[in-house]
Amino acid sequence: MESVPVRCPACRRDHAYVTPVYPCPCGAPTAPPLLRGAPVTPITHRTWNDDWVTVRCRGCGRHDQWPQPELCCPCGAVLRIPVRPVAAAGRAAGRDTRPAHIPLPRTAAAPRPAFRPLTIRTARDAVGAAALYLQWLGYRDVSQPATRPASRIDLRAAGLIAQVDSTTRPTGLRDVECLWLNALNSSVSGVLFSLAGYAPEARERADGLAIPLFVMDLTGTPQPVNSPADELVSTGA
Repeated sequence: MESVPVRCPACRRDHAYVTPVYPCPCGAPTAPPLLRGAPVTPITHRTWNDDWVTVRCRGCGRHDQWPQPELCCPCGAVLRIPVRPVAAAGRAAGRDTRPAHIPLPRTAAAPRPAFRPLTIRTARDAVGAAALYLQWLGYRDVSQPATRPASRIDLRAAGLIAQVDSTTRPTGLRDVECLWLNALNSSVSGVLFSLAGYAPEARERADGLAIPLFVMDLTGTPQPVNSPADELVSTGA
């Protein structure tokens, strides 16, 4: 883990900041490369562009968005830690070469029996249908809490968390990002199910973060709507 000295410009206190490490979808530990010697910036107003940085995985070369490194000083100041930028050409290539959603051939090692859906009449039914589907994909120990937690995680399984949006509005960008951060914090994968589909920006963000998206109709049969979901259906858990 990389460590850099940081001096708070508000109280002049010195800190040793250790950069956080997150798992890339390929499995390699990945961390934003810190820019040594650059001054830190107190955060007084947040914007999307300032809260995320582009990071290149040294293992597979993938470009993804990661949380901007920050440090909370005991004096109350929140400091943004400068990150060494990824080359603009590399970022552009990472975006431009990302394919649109094209269904992948089913390549599961062993054929699965036909999925038996659960008819959806209530929000609880939607969660139950998603749980059955995850079990069908091969996930073990799928469970759901008696009441929905503040994290909005509806299902947990070995190595996985899932969120089920049973509202009548398309699932938005914030839901995708919150699921991704919850998955990072738990070192597991995340999957989203929605009854009303997804907003365009939510689908784009999920593609960039490799989060599988499924949409369900009232018969309770999930359908993949992006490439990570197609891959999950193809390979199983």
